[in-house]
Amino acid sequence: MVAAKRAKGLAVEIKNQSSHFQIFFLFLRLFFSSFLFFLPHQNPRSSLLPFSSFSLTGGREEAATGQNLNIYHRCPQRPPLGNKMQKPVQDQRSRSSKPATIHACAQSGDLPAVQKLLRDNPSFLNERNPVMSQTPLHVSAGNNKWEIVKFLLSLKGAEKVELEAKNMYGETPLHMAAKNGCNEAAQLLLSHGAFIEAKANNGMTPLHLAVWDSIRSDDCSTVKTLLEHNADCSAKDDEGMTPVNHISQGPGSEKLRALLKRHLEEQRRRRALEACSESKAKMEELEKALSSIIGLHELKVQLRKWAKGMLLDERRRALGLKLGVRRPPHMAFLGNPGTGKTMVARILGRLLHLVGILPTDRVTEVQRTDLVGEFVGHTGPKTRKKIKEAEGGILFVDEAYRLIPMQKADDKDYGLEALEEIMSVMDSGKIVVIFAGYTEPMKRVIASNEGFCRRVTKFFTFDDFTSQDLAEIVHLKMTDQEEESSMLYGFQLHPSCSIDATSRLIESETTEKQRREMNGGLVDTMLVNARENLDLRLDFDCIDTEKLRTIALEDLEAGLRLLSR
Repeated sequence: MVAAKRAKGLAVEIKNQSSHFQIFFLFLRLFFSSFLFFLPHQNPRSSLLPFSSFSLTGGREEAATGQNLNIYHRCPQRPPLGNKMQKPVQDQRSRSSKPATIHACAQSGDLPAVQKLLRDNPSFLNERNPVMSQTPLHVSAGNNKWEIVKFLLSLKGAEKVELEAKNMYGETPLHMAAKNGCNEAAQLLLSHGAFIEAKANNGMTPLHLAVWDSIRSDDCSTVKTLLEHNADCSAKDDEGMTPVNHISQGPGSEKLRALLKRHLEEQRRRRALEACSESKAKMEELEKALSSIIGLHELKVQLRKWAKGMLLDERRRALGLKLGVRRPPHMAFLGNPGTGKTMVARILGRLLHLVGILPTDRVTEVQRTDLVGEFVGHTGPKTRKKIKEAEGGILFVDEAYRLIPMQKADDKDYGLEALEEIMSVMDSGKIVVIFAGYTEPMKRVIASNEGFCRRVTKFFTFDDFTSQDLAEIVHLKMTDQEEESSMLYGFQLHPSCSIDATSRLIESETTEKQRREMNGGLVDTMLVNARENLDLRLDFDCIDTEKLRTIALEDLEAGLRLLSR
Protein backbone atom coordinates (compact mmCIF):
# COMPACT_ATOMS: atom_id res chain seq x y z
CA MET A 1 0.00 0.00 0.00
CA VAL A 2 2.75 2.39 0.97
CA ALA A 3 4.73 1.41 -2.11
CA ALA A 4 1.73 2.13 -4.33
CA LYS A 5 1.32 5.62 -2.86
CA ARG A 6 4.99 6.39 -3.39
CA ALA A 7 4.81 5.22 -6.99
CA LYS A 8 1.76 7.39 -7.61
CA GLY A 9 3.49 10.44 -6.07
CA LEU A 10 6.57 9.86 -8.20
CA ALA A 11 4.46 9.68 -11.34
CA VAL A 12 2.82 13.04 -10.51
CA GLU A 13 6.23 14.60 -9.89
CA ILE A 14 7.56 13.32 -13.24
CA LYS A 15 4.49 14.68 -14.99
CA ASN A 16 5.00 18.11 -13.39
CA GLN A 17 8.67 18.15 -14.38
CA SER A 18 7.72 17.12 -17.91
CA SER A 19 5.36 20.10 -18.05
CA HIS A 20 8.16 22.36 -16.89
CA PHE A 21 10.47 21.10 -19.65
CA GLN A 22 7.76 21.59 -22.24
CA ILE A 23 7.26 25.18 -21.10
CA PHE A 24 11.03 25.77 -21.18
CA PHE A 25 11.43 24.48 -24.75
CA LEU A 26 8.38 26.47 -25.86
CA PHE A 27 10.02 29.60 -24.47
CA LEU A 28 13.23 28.84 -26.40
CA ARG A 29 11.31 28.43 -29.66
CA LEU A 30 9.52 31.75 -29.11
CA PHE A 31 12.85 33.48 -28.34
CA PHE A 32 14.61 32.27 -31.51
CA SER A 33 11.55 33.03 -33.64
CA SER A 34 11.63 36.62 -32.35
CA PHE A 35 15.39 36.84 -32.98
CA LEU A 36 15.07 35.63 -36.59
CA PHE A 37 12.21 38.05 -37.15
CA PHE A 38 14.54 41.00 -36.53
CA LEU A 39 17.14 39.63 -38.97
CA PRO A 40 14.97 39.87 -42.10
CA HIS A 41 17.61 38.65 -44.61
CA GLN A 42 18.69 35.68 -42.55
CA ASN A 43 19.65 32.70 -44.71
CA PRO A 44 18.07 29.62 -43.12
CA ARG A 45 20.39 27.29 -45.02
CA SER A 46 23.50 28.64 -43.35
CA SER A 47 22.25 30.00 -40.03
CA LEU A 48 20.75 26.74 -38.84
CA LEU A 49 23.57 24.43 -39.91
CA PRO A 50 25.20 22.54 -37.06
CA PHE A 51 28.83 23.33 -36.30
CA SER A 52 30.14 20.11 -37.80
CA SER A 53 28.34 20.56 -41.13
CA PHE A 54 29.46 24.11 -41.99
CA SER A 55 31.34 24.28 -45.28
CA LEU A 56 33.92 26.75 -46.55
CA THR A 57 32.29 26.48 -49.96
CA GLY A 58 28.91 27.58 -48.64
CA GLY A 59 27.02 30.70 -49.58
CA ARG A 60 28.22 34.32 -49.64
CA GLU A 61 28.12 36.49 -46.55
CA GLU A 62 25.39 39.07 -46.28
CA ALA A 63 27.39 42.32 -46.33
CA ALA A 64 24.51 44.68 -45.83
CA THR A 65 22.63 43.09 -42.95
CA GLY A 66 25.30 41.06 -41.21
CA GLN A 67 24.12 37.48 -41.72
CA ASN A 68 26.36 34.65 -40.49
CA LEU A 69 27.27 36.79 -37.50
CA ASN A 70 28.51 33.78 -35.51
CA ILE A 71 30.69 32.36 -38.26
CA TYR A 72 33.72 32.11 -35.97
CA HIS A 73 31.88 29.70 -33.71
CA ARG A 74 30.37 27.52 -36.43
CA CYS A 75 33.31 27.03 -38.76
CA PRO A 76 35.41 23.91 -38.09
CA GLN A 77 38.36 25.36 -40.01
CA ARG A 78 39.82 28.88 -39.81
CA PRO A 79 38.39 30.92 -42.68
CA PRO A 80 38.47 34.70 -42.95
CA LEU A 81 36.18 36.71 -40.72
CA GLY A 82 33.14 35.99 -42.86
CA ASN A 83 32.28 33.44 -45.49
CA LYS A 84 31.80 34.46 -49.12
CA MET A 85 28.78 36.59 -49.79
CA GLN A 86 25.47 35.04 -50.77
CA LYS A 87 22.61 36.63 -52.57
CA PRO A 88 19.99 37.42 -49.94
CA VAL A 89 16.94 35.22 -49.70
CA GLN A 90 13.89 37.37 -50.25
CA ASP A 91 11.99 37.85 -47.01
CA GLN A 92 8.39 36.68 -47.14
CA ARG A 93 7.15 39.77 -45.30
CA SER A 94 6.24 42.76 -47.40
CA ARG A 95 8.62 45.70 -47.27
CA SER A 96 6.88 48.02 -49.66
CA SER A 97 6.10 50.41 -46.87
CA LYS A 98 9.78 50.82 -45.85
CA PRO A 99 12.11 53.14 -47.79
CA ALA A 100 15.30 51.57 -49.18
CA THR A 101 18.40 52.20 -47.06
CA ILE A 102 21.68 53.39 -48.53
CA HIS A 103 23.22 50.04 -47.59
CA ALA A 104 20.55 48.13 -49.52
CA CYS A 105 21.07 50.39 -52.53
CA ALA A 106 24.85 49.95 -52.30
CA GLN A 107 24.41 46.18 -52.17
CA SER A 108 22.09 46.03 -55.17
CA GLY A 109 24.19 48.47 -57.21
CA ASP A 110 21.47 51.13 -57.49
CA LEU A 111 23.74 54.12 -58.18
CA PRO A 112 20.96 56.71 -58.84
CA ALA A 113 19.31 55.80 -55.53
CA VAL A 114 22.62 56.15 -53.67
CA GLN A 115 23.24 59.53 -55.31
CA LYS A 116 19.77 60.78 -54.36
CA LEU A 117 20.06 59.61 -50.76
CA LEU A 118 23.41 61.40 -50.37
CA ARG A 119 22.07 64.59 -51.96
CA ASP A 120 19.20 64.57 -49.48
CA ASN A 121 21.37 63.66 -46.50
CA PRO A 122 25.20 63.73 -46.89
CA SER A 123 25.62 62.18 -43.43
CA PHE A 124 24.54 58.83 -44.92
CA LEU A 125 27.99 58.60 -46.55
CA ASN A 126 29.59 56.90 -43.53
CA GLU A 127 26.46 55.61 -41.81
CA ARG A 128 26.84 52.23 -40.11
CA ASN A 129 24.31 49.46 -40.61
CA PRO A 130 22.98 47.38 -37.71
CA VAL A 131 24.84 44.33 -36.42
CA MET A 132 27.84 44.38 -38.80
CA SER A 133 28.54 48.13 -38.38
CA GLN A 134 29.46 48.53 -42.04
CA THR A 135 29.49 51.67 -44.15
CA PRO A 136 28.10 51.91 -47.70
CA LEU A 137 31.70 51.63 -48.93
CA HIS A 138 32.08 48.29 -47.12
CA VAL A 139 28.88 46.98 -48.70
CA SER A 140 29.57 48.15 -52.25
CA ALA A 141 33.20 46.94 -52.13
CA GLY A 142 32.17 43.54 -50.77
CA ASN A 143 29.61 43.12 -53.57
CA ASN A 144 31.96 44.47 -56.28
CA LYS A 145 29.59 47.33 -57.13
CA TRP A 146 32.55 49.24 -58.50
CA GLU A 147 30.45 52.08 -59.97
CA ILE A 148 29.20 52.91 -56.48
CA VAL A 149 32.69 52.46 -55.00
CA LYS A 150 34.05 54.87 -57.60
CA PHE A 151 31.28 57.38 -56.89
CA LEU A 152 31.76 57.26 -53.11
CA LEU A 153 35.54 57.68 -53.41
CA SER A 154 35.20 60.65 -55.77
CA LEU A 155 32.75 62.63 -53.66
CA LYS A 156 33.82 66.20 -52.89
CA GLY A 157 32.59 68.22 -49.99
CA ALA A 158 32.78 68.56 -46.24
CA GLU A 159 31.80 64.92 -45.68
CA LYS A 160 34.59 62.55 -46.78
CA VAL A 161 34.26 58.82 -47.19
CA GLU A 162 36.06 56.82 -44.48
CA LEU A 163 38.50 54.77 -46.53
CA GLU A 164 39.81 52.90 -43.46
CA ALA A 165 36.50 52.46 -41.61
CA LYS A 166 36.30 49.12 -39.78
CA ASN A 167 33.30 46.90 -39.25
CA MET A 168 32.62 44.77 -36.18
CA TYR A 169 35.34 42.32 -37.28
CA GLY A 170 37.89 45.09 -37.76
CA GLU A 171 37.69 44.79 -41.55
CA THR A 172 38.18 47.76 -43.87
CA PRO A 173 36.46 48.08 -47.28
CA LEU A 174 39.63 46.65 -48.83
CA HIS A 175 39.28 43.57 -46.61
CA MET A 176 35.70 43.16 -47.87
CA ALA A 177 36.76 43.41 -51.51
CA ALA A 178 39.67 41.01 -50.99
CA LYS A 179 37.77 38.27 -49.17
CA ASN A 180 35.01 38.24 -51.80
CA GLY A 181 37.23 38.33 -54.87
CA CYS A 182 36.03 41.79 -55.89
CA ASN A 183 39.05 42.74 -57.97
CA GLU A 184 37.66 45.89 -59.60
CA ALA A 185 36.61 47.32 -56.23
CA ALA A 186 40.03 46.44 -54.75
CA GLN A 187 41.80 48.26 -57.59
CA LEU A 188 39.72 51.38 -57.03
CA LEU A 189 40.35 51.36 -53.27
CA LEU A 190 44.10 50.90 -53.74
CA SER A 191 44.27 53.69 -56.33
CA HIS A 192 42.79 56.02 -53.70
CA GLY A 193 45.39 55.06 -51.09
CA ALA A 194 43.69 52.30 -49.09
CA PHE A 195 46.11 50.89 -46.50
CA ILE A 196 47.15 47.55 -47.93
CA GLU A 197 48.56 46.24 -44.62
CA ALA A 198 45.47 47.02 -42.50
CA LYS A 199 44.76 44.24 -40.01
CA ALA A 200 41.39 42.88 -38.92
CA ASN A 201 40.65 41.80 -35.37
CA ASN A 202 42.27 38.42 -36.02
CA GLY A 203 45.40 40.03 -37.50
CA MET A 204 44.59 39.16 -41.11
CA THR A 205 45.53 41.57 -43.89
CA PRO A 206 43.62 41.90 -47.19
CA LEU A 207 46.19 39.54 -48.73
CA HIS A 208 45.36 36.82 -46.17
CA LEU A 209 41.68 37.09 -47.09
CA ALA A 210 42.33 37.25 -50.83
CA VAL A 211 44.29 34.00 -50.53
CA TRP A 212 41.30 32.34 -48.87
CA ASP A 213 39.06 33.52 -51.69
CA SER A 214 41.51 32.24 -54.30
CA ILE A 215 41.59 28.80 -52.66
CA ARG A 216 37.79 28.58 -52.90
CA SER A 217 37.26 30.18 -56.29
CA ASP A 218 40.47 29.17 -58.09
CA ASP A 219 40.82 32.82 -59.19
CA CYS A 220 44.07 34.63 -58.28
CA SER A 221 43.20 38.02 -59.82
CA THR A 222 42.66 39.84 -56.50
CA VAL A 223 45.83 38.30 -55.05
CA LYS A 224 47.76 39.52 -58.10
CA THR A 225 46.33 43.03 -57.69
CA LEU A 226 47.44 43.18 -54.06
CA LEU A 227 50.91 41.85 -54.92
CA GLU A 228 51.27 44.44 -57.69
CA HIS A 229 50.79 47.03 -54.94
CA ASN A 230 53.51 45.31 -52.87
CA ALA A 231 51.32 43.65 -50.26
CA ASP A 232 53.56 42.10 -47.60
CA CYS A 233 53.80 38.34 -48.19
CA SER A 234 55.48 37.88 -44.80
CA ALA A 235 52.75 39.62 -42.75
CA LYS A 236 51.54 37.41 -39.88
CA ASP A 237 48.08 37.11 -38.38
CA ASP A 238 47.35 36.57 -34.69
CA GLU A 239 48.25 32.88 -35.03
CA GLY A 240 51.63 33.73 -36.55
CA MET A 241 50.60 32.56 -40.03
CA THR A 242 51.57 34.28 -43.28
CA PRO A 243 49.36 34.16 -46.40
CA VAL A 244 51.49 31.28 -47.73
CA ASN A 245 50.97 29.31 -44.50
CA HIS A 246 47.21 29.30 -45.12
CA ILE A 247 47.65 27.26 -48.31
CA SER A 248 47.52 23.51 -47.71
CA GLN A 249 50.37 21.37 -48.97
CA GLY A 250 48.04 19.17 -50.97
CA PRO A 251 47.35 19.42 -54.70
CA GLY A 252 45.15 22.12 -56.18
CA SER A 253 46.89 25.32 -55.05
CA GLU A 254 50.29 25.01 -56.75
CA LYS A 255 49.78 28.10 -58.91
CA LEU A 256 48.77 30.28 -55.96
CA ARG A 257 51.58 28.96 -53.76
CA ALA A 258 54.20 29.58 -56.47
CA LEU A 259 52.88 33.11 -57.04
CA LEU A 260 53.16 34.04 -53.36
CA LYS A 261 56.58 32.44 -52.87
CA ARG A 262 58.00 34.24 -55.92
CA HIS A 263 56.83 37.61 -54.60
CA LEU A 264 58.06 36.75 -51.10
CA GLU A 265 61.60 36.16 -52.40
CA GLU A 266 61.49 39.38 -54.43
CA GLN A 267 60.39 41.35 -51.37
CA ARG A 268 63.15 39.84 -49.24
CA ARG A 269 65.82 40.71 -51.80
CA ARG A 270 64.50 44.25 -52.11
CA ARG A 271 64.44 44.72 -48.33
CA ALA A 272 67.97 43.35 -48.03
CA LEU A 273 69.22 45.86 -50.61
CA GLU A 274 67.42 48.69 -48.80
CA ALA A 275 68.90 47.56 -45.48
CA CYS A 276 72.36 47.44 -47.08
CA SER A 277 72.03 51.01 -48.36
CA GLU A 278 70.75 52.24 -44.99
CA SER A 279 73.56 50.38 -43.19
CA LYS A 280 76.23 52.17 -45.20
CA ALA A 281 74.69 55.55 -44.42
CA LYS A 282 74.48 54.70 -40.71
CA MET A 283 78.09 53.50 -40.57
CA GLU A 284 79.23 56.74 -42.23
CA GLU A 285 77.32 58.73 -39.61
CA LEU A 286 78.85 56.54 -36.90
CA GLU A 287 82.38 57.21 -38.15
CA LYS A 288 81.68 60.93 -38.27
CA ALA A 289 80.54 60.88 -34.64
CA LEU A 290 83.53 58.77 -33.55
CA SER A 291 85.91 61.25 -35.16
CA SER A 292 84.90 63.76 -32.49
CA ILE A 293 86.19 61.44 -29.75
CA ILE A 294 89.89 61.91 -29.01
CA GLY A 295 91.75 58.71 -28.10
CA LEU A 296 89.73 55.79 -26.65
CA HIS A 297 90.70 53.37 -29.41
CA GLU A 298 89.32 50.34 -27.53
CA LEU A 299 85.92 51.98 -27.05
CA LYS A 300 85.71 52.94 -30.73
CA VAL A 301 86.46 49.36 -31.79
CA GLN A 302 83.71 48.07 -29.50
CA LEU A 303 81.19 50.59 -30.84
CA ARG A 304 81.98 49.57 -34.41
CA LYS A 305 81.41 45.91 -33.45
CA TRP A 306 78.02 46.66 -31.91
CA ALA A 307 76.93 48.85 -34.80
CA LYS A 308 78.01 46.40 -37.48
CA GLY A 309 76.36 43.50 -35.66
CA MET A 310 73.04 45.34 -35.34
CA LEU A 311 73.06 46.44 -38.98
CA LEU A 312 73.84 42.91 -40.15
CA ASP A 313 70.94 41.68 -38.02
CA GLU A 314 68.67 44.08 -39.92
CA ARG A 315 69.80 42.51 -43.17
CA ARG A 316 69.35 38.98 -41.79
CA ARG A 317 65.77 39.77 -40.75
CA ALA A 318 65.08 41.36 -44.13
CA LEU A 319 66.02 38.03 -45.72
CA GLY A 320 63.54 36.19 -43.50
CA LEU A 321 65.87 34.84 -40.81
CA LYS A 322 64.50 34.61 -37.27
CA LEU A 323 66.84 36.12 -34.69
CA GLY A 324 66.87 36.79 -30.98
CA VAL A 325 67.16 40.26 -29.48
CA ARG A 326 70.69 41.65 -29.27
CA ARG A 327 71.34 43.62 -26.09
CA PRO A 328 74.28 45.94 -25.51
CA PRO A 329 76.23 45.24 -22.29
CA HIS A 330 76.25 47.58 -19.34
CA MET A 331 79.51 49.50 -18.97
CA ALA A 332 81.86 51.21 -16.55
CA PHE A 333 83.84 54.31 -17.56
CA LEU A 334 86.97 54.67 -15.43
CA GLY A 335 89.13 57.77 -15.42
CA ASN A 336 89.91 61.18 -13.98
CA PRO A 337 87.58 64.18 -14.34
CA GLY A 338 87.71 65.93 -17.70
CA THR A 339 88.63 62.83 -19.72
CA GLY A 340 85.35 62.94 -21.65
CA LYS A 341 83.27 60.29 -19.88
CA THR A 342 80.03 62.29 -19.90
CA MET A 343 80.57 63.53 -23.46
CA VAL A 344 81.20 59.99 -24.72
CA ALA A 345 78.06 58.74 -22.93
CA ARG A 346 75.98 61.35 -24.79
CA ILE A 347 77.55 60.39 -28.13
CA LEU A 348 77.03 56.73 -27.27
CA GLY A 349 73.31 57.33 -26.70
CA ARG A 350 72.94 58.84 -30.18
CA LEU A 351 74.96 56.07 -31.83
CA LEU A 352 73.17 53.17 -30.13
CA HIS A 353 69.85 54.71 -31.12
CA LEU A 354 71.09 55.29 -34.68
CA VAL A 355 71.90 51.62 -35.27
CA GLY A 356 68.73 50.38 -33.55
CA ILE A 357 70.14 49.06 -30.27
CA LEU A 358 68.20 51.61 -28.18
CA PRO A 359 64.68 52.92 -28.93
CA THR A 360 65.66 56.47 -27.88
CA ASP A 361 68.86 58.53 -27.73
CA ARG A 362 68.02 59.83 -24.25
CA VAL A 363 70.85 59.89 -21.70
CA THR A 364 69.70 60.44 -18.11
CA GLU A 365 72.62 61.77 -16.07
CA VAL A 366 72.45 61.22 -12.31
CA GLN A 367 74.67 61.55 -9.26
CA ARG A 368 74.32 60.44 -5.67
CA THR A 369 72.04 63.36 -4.73
CA ASP A 370 69.58 62.38 -7.49
CA LEU A 371 69.24 58.84 -6.12
CA VAL A 372 69.80 58.79 -2.36
CA GLY A 373 67.27 60.11 0.15
CA GLU A 374 67.92 61.53 3.59
CA PHE A 375 65.59 59.25 5.52
CA VAL A 376 64.49 55.62 5.60
CA GLY A 377 62.17 54.81 2.69
CA HIS A 378 63.16 57.80 0.53
CA THR A 379 65.93 56.23 -1.55
CA GLY A 380 63.95 53.46 -3.25
CA PRO A 381 61.21 55.65 -4.79
CA LYS A 382 63.74 58.35 -5.69
CA THR A 383 65.97 55.88 -7.54
CA ARG A 384 63.06 54.14 -9.26
CA LYS A 385 61.84 57.48 -10.59
CA LYS A 386 65.18 58.11 -12.30
CA ILE A 387 65.25 54.56 -13.67
CA LYS A 388 61.79 55.15 -15.16
CA GLU A 389 63.01 58.36 -16.80
CA ALA A 390 65.94 56.49 -18.37
CA GLU A 391 63.89 53.62 -19.88
CA GLY A 392 64.67 53.13 -23.55
CA GLY A 393 67.98 54.97 -23.24
CA ILE A 394 71.07 55.25 -21.05
CA LEU A 395 71.25 55.79 -17.29
CA PHE A 396 74.60 57.48 -16.71
CA VAL A 397 75.63 57.30 -13.03
CA ASP A 398 78.43 59.85 -12.64
CA GLU A 399 80.77 59.58 -9.66
CA ALA A 400 79.19 56.20 -8.91
CA TYR A 401 81.78 55.52 -6.18
CA ARG A 402 79.95 58.07 -4.00
CA LEU A 403 77.11 55.57 -3.62
CA ILE A 404 79.48 53.49 -1.44
CA PRO A 405 81.38 56.13 0.56
CA MET A 406 84.22 55.52 2.99
CA GLN A 407 82.41 55.28 6.31
CA LYS A 408 82.57 53.99 9.85
CA ALA A 409 80.83 50.76 10.81
CA ASP A 410 78.13 52.52 12.85
CA ASP A 411 77.22 55.05 10.13
CA LYS A 412 74.00 54.58 8.16
CA ASP A 413 74.14 55.31 4.43
CA TYR A 414 71.49 54.60 1.79
CA GLY A 415 73.79 54.62 -1.24
CA LEU A 416 73.98 50.83 -1.30
CA GLU A 417 70.17 50.69 -1.48
CA ALA A 418 70.23 52.93 -4.58
CA LEU A 419 72.89 50.73 -6.18
CA GLU A 420 70.83 47.59 -5.50
CA GLU A 421 67.74 49.24 -7.03
CA ILE A 422 69.71 49.92 -10.21
CA MET A 423 71.11 46.39 -10.23
CA SER A 424 67.60 44.93 -9.99
CA VAL A 425 66.57 46.34 -13.40
CA MET A 426 69.78 45.76 -15.33
CA ASP A 427 68.60 42.35 -16.59
CA SER A 428 65.28 43.71 -17.88
CA GLY A 429 66.71 44.96 -21.17
CA LYS A 430 64.88 48.28 -20.79
CA ILE A 431 67.94 50.45 -20.13
CA VAL A 432 71.71 50.52 -20.53
CA VAL A 433 73.56 51.57 -17.37
CA ILE A 434 76.96 53.27 -17.42
CA PHE A 435 78.80 53.72 -14.12
CA ALA A 436 81.49 56.40 -14.22
CA GLY A 437 84.15 57.54 -11.77
CA TYR A 438 87.79 57.50 -10.66
CA THR A 439 89.53 54.18 -11.27
CA GLU A 440 90.53 53.37 -7.66
CA PRO A 441 87.31 54.44 -5.86
CA MET A 442 85.25 52.53 -8.44
CA LYS A 443 86.86 49.31 -7.19
CA ARG A 444 84.88 49.87 -3.98
CA VAL A 445 81.61 49.92 -5.93
CA ILE A 446 82.55 46.76 -7.80
CA ALA A 447 83.37 44.94 -4.56
CA SER A 448 80.18 46.10 -2.79
CA ASN A 449 77.83 43.99 -4.95
CA GLU A 450 78.65 40.44 -5.97
CA GLY A 451 76.47 40.72 -9.08
CA PHE A 452 78.22 43.83 -10.39
CA CYS A 453 80.80 42.09 -12.59
CA ARG A 454 78.18 39.68 -13.88
CA ARG A 455 76.01 42.54 -15.10
CA VAL A 456 78.69 45.09 -16.02
CA THR A 457 80.84 43.30 -18.57
CA LYS A 458 82.61 46.15 -20.36
CA PHE A 459 85.16 48.34 -18.57
CA PHE A 460 86.70 51.25 -20.48
CA THR A 461 89.61 53.27 -19.12
CA PHE A 462 89.72 56.94 -20.05
CA ASP A 463 93.40 57.89 -19.97
CA ASP A 464 94.56 61.40 -19.15
CA PHE A 465 94.92 63.59 -22.23
CA THR A 466 98.37 64.26 -23.62
CA SER A 467 99.41 67.68 -24.94
CA GLN A 468 98.73 66.39 -28.46
CA ASP A 469 95.24 65.22 -27.43
CA LEU A 470 94.48 68.61 -25.88
CA ALA A 471 95.62 70.42 -29.03
CA GLU A 472 93.28 68.27 -31.14
CA ILE A 473 90.42 69.07 -28.75
CA VAL A 474 91.16 72.80 -29.18
CA HIS A 475 90.76 72.48 -32.95
CA LEU A 476 87.62 70.37 -32.65
CA LYS A 477 85.97 72.94 -30.40
CA MET A 478 86.91 75.84 -32.67
CA THR A 479 85.87 74.20 -35.95
CA ASP A 480 82.71 72.38 -34.85
CA GLN A 481 80.74 75.01 -32.97
CA GLU A 482 77.00 74.40 -33.09
CA GLU A 483 75.67 76.29 -30.09
CA GLU A 484 75.27 80.05 -30.36
CA SER A 485 75.29 80.19 -26.57
CA SER A 486 78.98 79.23 -26.56
CA MET A 487 81.38 82.08 -25.71
CA LEU A 488 83.54 81.09 -28.68
CA TYR A 489 80.73 80.86 -31.24
CA GLY A 490 81.74 82.88 -34.33
CA PHE A 491 85.47 82.95 -33.50
CA GLN A 492 88.27 81.18 -35.39
CA LEU A 493 91.93 80.23 -34.92
CA HIS A 494 94.71 81.97 -36.82
CA PRO A 495 96.49 79.68 -39.35
CA SER A 496 99.58 79.83 -37.15
CA CYS A 497 97.67 77.92 -34.46
CA SER A 498 98.22 74.49 -36.02
CA ILE A 499 97.75 71.31 -33.97
CA ASP A 500 101.51 70.83 -33.63
CA ALA A 501 102.10 74.47 -32.66
CA THR A 502 99.27 74.36 -30.12
CA SER A 503 100.58 71.05 -28.73
CA ARG A 504 104.08 72.48 -28.20
CA LEU A 505 102.59 75.54 -26.53
CA ILE A 506 100.51 73.44 -24.10
CA GLU A 507 103.52 71.24 -23.31
CA SER A 508 105.73 74.25 -22.49
CA GLU A 509 103.18 76.38 -20.63
CA THR A 510 101.54 73.75 -18.39
CA THR A 511 102.75 71.16 -15.93
CA GLU A 512 101.96 67.45 -16.02
CA LYS A 513 100.00 67.85 -12.80
CA GLN A 514 97.84 70.57 -14.35
CA ARG A 515 97.12 68.45 -17.38
CA ARG A 516 96.31 65.38 -15.26
CA GLU A 517 93.96 67.26 -12.92
CA MET A 518 92.19 69.35 -15.56
CA ASN A 519 92.33 67.22 -18.73
CA GLY A 520 89.62 68.50 -21.11
CA GLY A 521 88.68 71.26 -18.69
CA LEU A 522 92.03 72.87 -19.44
CA VAL A 523 90.93 73.55 -23.03
CA ASP A 524 87.74 75.42 -22.11
CA THR A 525 89.52 77.65 -19.60
CA MET A 526 92.41 78.33 -21.98
CA LEU A 527 90.10 79.37 -24.85
CA VAL A 528 88.00 81.67 -22.65
CA ASN A 529 91.21 83.33 -21.40
CA ALA A 530 92.46 83.59 -25.00
CA ARG A 531 89.34 85.43 -26.11
CA GLU A 532 89.67 87.87 -23.24
CA ASN A 533 93.29 88.47 -24.25
CA LEU A 534 92.12 89.15 -27.84
CA ASP A 535 89.72 91.80 -26.52
CA LEU A 536 92.55 93.35 -24.51
CA ARG A 537 94.94 93.29 -27.47
CA LEU A 538 92.69 94.92 -30.10
CA ASP A 539 92.37 98.67 -30.59
CA PHE A 540 88.99 100.00 -29.56
CA ASP A 541 88.39 101.55 -33.01
CA CYS A 542 89.13 98.29 -34.92
CA ILE A 543 86.54 97.56 -37.66
CA ASP A 544 88.33 94.68 -39.44
CA THR A 545 86.00 91.65 -39.09
CA GLU A 546 88.82 89.11 -39.46
CA LYS A 547 90.87 90.72 -36.71
CA LEU A 548 87.82 90.99 -34.47
CA ARG A 549 87.09 87.23 -34.67
CA THR A 550 90.54 85.62 -35.01
CA ILE A 551 92.35 84.15 -31.99
CA ALA A 552 96.12 84.17 -32.53
CA LEU A 553 98.84 81.95 -31.06
CA GLU A 554 99.82 84.71 -28.66
CA ASP A 555 96.26 84.75 -27.29
CA LEU A 556 96.46 80.99 -26.60
CA GLU A 557 99.79 81.50 -24.87
CA ALA A 558 98.34 84.24 -22.67
CA GLY A 559 95.37 82.00 -21.90
CA LEU A 560 97.64 79.19 -20.71
CA ARG A 561 99.73 81.47 -18.51
CA LEU A 562 96.60 82.60 -16.70
CA LEU A 563 95.93 78.98 -15.65
CA SER A 564 98.71 78.99 -13.06
CA ARG A 565 97.47 82.10 -11.36
